[in-house]
Amino acid sequence: MASPTRFNLTEHSPTFWRVTFDNPPVNLVDGAFTDELNELFSRAEGEDVSVVVFDSADPEFYLAHYDLSAKDELDHVLAHPEEVHPYTALLTRITKLPFATISSIRGIARGAGSEFLLDTDMRFASREKAVIGQFEIGISAIAGGGPATRLPGLVGRGRTFEILYGGLDMDGARAESYGYVNRSFPDDELDGFVDELASRISSFVLQTIRDIKHFVNVATLRPDAEFKDQMDAFWAAVNRPAQQHVAERLFDAGLQQRGDVERDLPQWVTRFQYSPDSEQD
Repeated sequence: MASPTRFNLTEHSPTFWRVTFDNPPVNLVDGAFTDELNELFSRAEGEDVSVVVFDSADPEFYLAHYDLSAKDELDHVLAHPEEVHPYTALLTRITKLPFATISSIRGIARGAGSEFLLDTDMRFASREKAVIGQFEIGISAIAGGGPATRLPGLVGRGRTFEILYGGLDMDGARAESYGYVNRSFPDDELDGFVDELASRISSFVLQTIRDIKHFVNVATLRPDAEFKDQMDAFWAAVNRPAQQHVAERLFDAGLQQRGDVERDLPQWVTRFQYSPDSEQD
């Protein structure tokens, strides 16, 4: 595969790979991210990979969220409603990859970033430096990547509503207590634990890993068809005045740039909430 532009690949061994997100300024998810990961997964499926760890080169941002400036993408989605969005397809593919996947979370993982880690097999977080949440209600949109389907099995119905209705962040310790992540660790212990676990998994017979994943998926995965409707609802919201009102003001304030807006997004969205009178501002 060509050299990726959204992440770095480290092949620790033929069975243990690491994907390190590296897409300044804030590690946005976009079409290139999706394409490059699909290409990587196709290569990994043809080799003897047993485990892939996903982490970030930026200690402040794991995956900030989806690139909300993708106007051409919105136009395509609205013109082709029959298509499954590529990011939806990528997320459902992750759940079925024939090897173990681990998110090692340090920094902000909101929106599409949170949705990404929810589709990996295991999630481990820095207690102090992980920031996880679904902020989309604050921009008058549904979370499109399937957390309404993924979260109830992890955190329960009530906490799913709290996460999606509240649109607030949680740190690694709270995420652990809710079941959003497997475990959280003091920041200086996270890498050592994840590396030790991944190395252990990589030493086992690949077919056994594949068999375990198959039977856990049979017991836990929802039908793929559920996810298309959620992503369609997200992009429909992006085309409405309410979302555009908030997004325009957030971009003016510094959205998708390294700064206070991205660091404290759930609080910034409350400054620009939409009402019919807003169109006259």
